[in-house]
Amino acid sequence: MRAAVLGHVEWMTFGLVDRLPGSGEIAHSLEWWEEPAGGGTVAAVQLQRLAGHCAFFTALGEDAVGERAHLQLEGLGLRAHVARRPGQTRRGFTFIEASGERTITTLGERLHARADDPLPWDELEEVDCVYVCAADAGALRLARRARVLVATSRVAGLLAEADVRLDAVVGSASDPAERIDTTTLSESPTLVVRTEGTRGGSFETVEGRSGRYAAAEPPGPMVDTYGAGDVFAAGLAFALGRGDDVEEALALAARCGAWCVAGRGPYGRSLTAEEA
Repeated sequence: MRAAVLGHVEWMTFGLVDRLPGSGEIAHSLEWWEEPAGGGTVAAVQLQRLAGHCAFFTALGEDAVGERAHLQLEGLGLRAHVARRPGQTRRGFTFIEASGERTITTLGERLHARADDPLPWDELEEVDCVYVCAADAGALRLARRARVLVATSRVAGLLAEADVRLDAVVGSASDPAERIDTTTLSESPTLVVRTEGTRGGSFETVEGRSGRYAAAEPPGPMVDTYGAGDVFAAGLAFALGRGDDVEEALALAARCGAWCVAGRGPYGRSLTAEEA
């Protein structure tokens, strides 16, 4: 299979703390690390590990962090197609509590690829599935060249502006920023998925079928929830791209999310092609 992601990169610093500090408090972390993350990167790495190939269309700043991130994206096995922007690459800090819950602060503008960037957009014509979490309307229309197009509801305004048929839209049922209102779209997505973490989630299809799916059991204790939603979306795109039915696709996506929380950082315990 061939897969692609249109999304953003955040150079993220992760720090382990006993608990999230309250207002005015100081948190001490004795374990911390840095790596390229953000929804686009996380989804792209998961798709690469499932499909064996993933083209990642993104943008980075013209700074040292952008250079370092580009090198590490390729080190993660991605075919990175990167547009460069004047200024700084977006950064961020994530607290990981002892419970595994994550709290994120982002620093700077979110950068993404645009249709007028000189990137190899023709590759999308040969792709089985694309997941979009950051782009402009023109790039999203180019992504429709793929056989299966999945997007996050986090970019609801973009989806309405681009006005393309979506094979699936996925978002958190509890996060107001990811609320899915299909009435804003001129054409209803084939599949709408609302995730609820450890409670599983719900789905509805354009044919009027609806139901729930169960959360998968992690392969070990919950360590870190960072990226779980993005790898769920990547797993859903992969499964739909290879022709799974709705229930099969949701089961695989749930496994991707469960595997992610059992590892440290977004890449510590990704579901692989062999496990899938």
